[in-house]
Amino acid sequence: MSRRQANPMRRFVDSGSFSLAGALHSKPRSSPILPIGLVLVWLRYPYIFTAISCLDLLALLFNTLILFVQLINRYVSSEEYRQIPRRSSDYSCSVEVQRVIPFLKKAYGDSMHKVLHVGPDTCSVVYKLLKEEETEAWGVEPYDIEDAEATCKSLVHKGIVRVADIKFPLPYRPKSFSLVIVSDALDYLSPRYLNKTLPELTRVASDGLVVFTGYPGNQRAKVAELSKFGRPAKMRGSSWWVRFFLQNSLEENEDAIKKFEQAASKGSYHPACQVFHLKPYH
Repeated sequence: MSRRQANPMRRFVDSGSFSLAGALHSKPRSSPILPIGLVLVWLRYPYIFTAISCLDLLALLFNTLILFVQLINRYVSSEEYRQIPRRSSDYSCSVEVQRVIPFLKKAYGDSMHKVLHVGPDTCSVVYKLLKEEETEAWGVEPYDIEDAEATCKSLVHKGIVRVADIKFPLPYRPKSFSLVIVSDALDYLSPRYLNKTLPELTRVASDGLVVFTGYPGNQRAKVAELSKFGRPAKMRGSSWWVRFFLQNSLEENEDAIKKFEQAASKGSYHPACQVFHLKPYH
């Protein structure tokens, strides 16, 4: 689907840690070859070991068994590690938002009553949010959606989703939404525009701002997809984002972070995108 940056002259359409602890066992201190070899020799030539006591033989068999179990465990653990889903280089954080809606509800509770999502494919996110009980949702799509599906065009026609260039002020009053969620969109903005867009996103939030960004090294926009976004994504690390938030006087929401991580841990959730929970301006 071809996308272009929304025309600033008509910005709005229709008013309105993976943890692997314990997975790998420690390496055996001695090589298993010697005791296993001795056992095989004993089975083939038992008379050689007539001078060895039964206790010595039992100890040798026991040590051999322990080493064998350790080798099996190391092999099984390595196979499990290979099967861990890796982050796809073309993974969409907007898809990730849809995955974590139950965890966001646990973290924000009543603040999920009135939600604004900002980013590519916002129609899909808004449609999913609207299915949640006691949740109202709106969206801002930063790119033209000429080839969008009928469901998305219906949301635009109703004024639930707007097409807007987020480098300009958002068409909402301060604290219009309890929670603002942004995904993918910030990865395509330079610091010059981030300095304008991030405060705008926070301005319209009353309870918090949740930011989903890609991990460094994940080049999401391939050559064939550059026509969608106009430029490749700039994947920044968590330290860069934290420093940038502080420069804009934004604090992380420690309470929301704790609740989100607890819910995610119970759901065996492994993040494919970086997630930041920020307090709104007061």
